[in-house]
Amino acid sequence: MNDTSRTELAPATITETAATTLPAHLEPARVQQLAQTLNIADTNSILNFGAAAQKQLTTVADTMLTDIKSEDAGKAGELLSNMVNLLRGFQGAELKVQEKPSLFARLLGKAKPLTTFLQKFDTISEQLDQISNALETHKQKLLVDIKSLDKLYDANLDYYRELEYHIAAAETVLADADHSTLPALAKTAEDGEMESAQRLRDRQMQRDELDRRLHDLRLTKQVSMQALPSIRMVQENNKGLVSKINTTLVNTVPLWRQQLAQSIAIYRSGEAAIALKQSSDLTNELLTANAENLKQANRESRTQLERGVFDIGAVEKANQMLIETIEESIQIHETGRKQRQEAAEKLLAAEEALKQSLKSAAQITQETPHERTV
Repeated sequence: MNDTSRTELAPATITETAATTLPAHLEPARVQQLAQTLNIADTNSILNFGAAAQKQLTTVADTMLTDIKSEDAGKAGELLSNMVNLLRGFQGAELKVQEKPSLFARLLGKAKPLTTFLQKFDTISEQLDQISNALETHKQKLLVDIKSLDKLYDANLDYYRELEYHIAAAETVLADADHSTLPALAKTAEDGEMESAQRLRDRQMQRDELDRRLHDLRLTKQVSMQALPSIRMVQENNKGLVSKINTTLVNTVPLWRQQLAQSIAIYRSGEAAIALKQSSDLTNELLTANAENLKQANRESRTQLERGVFDIGAVEKANQMLIETIEESIQIHETGRKQRQEAAEKLLAAEEALKQSLKSAAQITQETPHERTV
């Protein structure tokens, strides 16, 4: 019985078959060392085997959740989207040199396009500066996270390899139980003693417990293996965000400011062109007006120069009026002469009539006293 107990508790050793099945990158001595720490007869030894590595892996997973700070990446993406929306909402095309304010806009005293444009530009520039500063802060955090992810990847890779050693050691102990310990106990139980049979049953249960523990370690190894590309994926995403932030801060924003500066310069050039056109139009209008005035003045001057001192029409009219005046004067004189002649004749007739009347009156006077005497 004592020999049997010694057989049960003897440390597992790597058999030639087990050694040939070990992965090439695993050191047999390290596997043997871990196998010797695993006592298949001790349930606590089985349950705690690889627990330290699993605990370290749990710590790694917690670190991934707390240190990677995925919310920073999300916020950086949100800031980038906000910047894109901000830039899309403000276009240099808003400056239209040829566009004249409507009558309604002029009545309301609406600002000129350039003034409105510059005011909006100042407001958006302030928002851009705020977003740019926030992006720069998040970029630095992402760079720190990228370095942390490198350390996290290396640590997870170490824990993965440590799990490989524990799994290999557990497989070694399990193989030893299947090929050595259990067959020996089964042979001992052939004597029919209840104690030997119970010992065989206990060892089989312990062997199954180790098998379940080995399964857990394999699952943990699988999780650890999946974490490696996940870490790299998150890291690459962060690198992509850093690159995008750099592109935005170094290229997009300066290019946007440059395009706006060009828009303002083009607008002002357009205004200058319009002013020059208006000046040219005014000059042409003045030239045309002066030429027209010169033409009219020359026409008037030449007309006056070519005409005589007296217009023939005026001379003829004056001559006709003079003739009419002379004729009228002659007619009036003749009429006056006739009237005077007629008046003289009438005066003579009247004088003669008066004389006759006086004579008659004198005769009557002389005759009357004689008649009164009779």
